[in-house]
Amino acid sequence: MDSPLDAYTRWVTEEFEASIDLKRRTLDSQASVIAAIAQLIVETFQRGGKVLLCGNGGSAADAQHIAAELVSRFRRERRGLPAIALTTDTSILTAIGNDYGYERVFARQVEALGRSGDTVVGISTSGTSASVIAAMRAARDGGMTTVGLTGASGGLLVDYVDVCLRVPSQNTARIQEVHITVAHAICEIVERTLFPLTEKQRITDDRLNPPGGDLRTT
Repeated sequence: MDSPLDAYTRWVTEEFEASIDLKRRTLDSQASVIAAIAQLIVETFQRGGKVLLCGNGGSAADAQHIAAELVSRFRRERRGLPAIALTTDTSILTAIGNDYGYERVFARQVEALGRSGDTVVGISTSGTSASVIAAMRAARDGGMTTVGLTGASGGLLVDYVDVCLRVPSQNTARIQEVHITVAHAICEIVERTLFPLTEKQRITDDRLNPPGGDLRTT
């Protein structure tokens, strides 16, 4: 019989292997979709637009994580990029929820903050979140580009976005792990495209951000 430590080690290994396997399968089936999303976001910033992000629960945390990488930095020292997570202002969230119902908590913010030329990213592992779908509808009505990050089926969200990443899984935790990996890849593309390095900067960047890691303080 396994000791508790042996069992825990086996479970850790199983979790890591499942995550690795899903990331490989997502890469095989969705690499061109990820590249297309990155291109949309690059073009948004190039034309002076901003990125708005929304999601619920863990996907709300992902929205905030992605916005932080864009506004602060991902790996390169550069100017901040305009990105807003629509999940953070409790006064706004509770006012909209109270006055209009929770389904409108993101859509109302899209109406207020979004402009034609912006991109709105909706994150929903099931693809059925009513509040995220309402935000995508508001974005389309406002002439904004729409992007979805979801699971295998795409749910209803796939019908309301211009580009949809569909992670080939029904497991919420695994899907979320892939979403943030995808987001990091997109941030890397954004920085490389918008902030190309000089040779001197490239040497410094290689020193501070070696392959497989970096020396940020986070």
